[in-house]
Amino acid sequence: MQTEPKDVIILGSIRRGKKKFSAIQNETKINPEELNSILEELENKKFIRVEESKGWFGKKIELKITDNGSNELDKKIIEIQSKWKEMQVLYQNGDKQKLQEKMEENKSFLPSMMFFGVMDMMMFSMMFSMMGVGMSDYVSQENMSDNGMEDGGMEDGGMEDGGFDFDIGF
Repeated sequence: MQTEPKDVIILGSIRRGKKKFSAIQNETKINPEELNSILEELENKKFIRVEESKGWFGKKIELKITDNGSNELDKKIIEIQSKWKEMQVLYQNGDKQKLQEKMEENKSFLPSMMFFGVMDMMMFSMMFSMMGVGMSDYVSQENMSDNGMEDGGMEDGGMEDGGFDFDIGF
């Protein structure tokens, strides 16, 4: 089954223990509307399930990855690792032209490689140096950020659009 790189990042976030919409949104930096759409798609594919329970202040909704979702994620991580290894070999061989082609071909996977820690950031920056291009030509600024940690991971001071997340939690 074909999944997009953002789907893979969201599945990874859920498998890492992010169960609520706001926590997933904070970690992935995907806008709420798109995140909600992708979560619905993942639920339709049976990669995640929505669990509702009663909390202190009403209904509590959590997202959990299914066995199918976990298997799909494992396959995608292996694929991402393979793409990174191909780029490493081209860099080590000094093949600037093929490296540039491979990076262009895998542009959509670069954020996933960063998210899962597959790539060596030092080597990644040396690849750009060798090609004579800037990292921003291949990776958007939001994916190069520090994941919003300077403000505790809350972009807007702690108030967020909820999506699936109705529980205020303790």
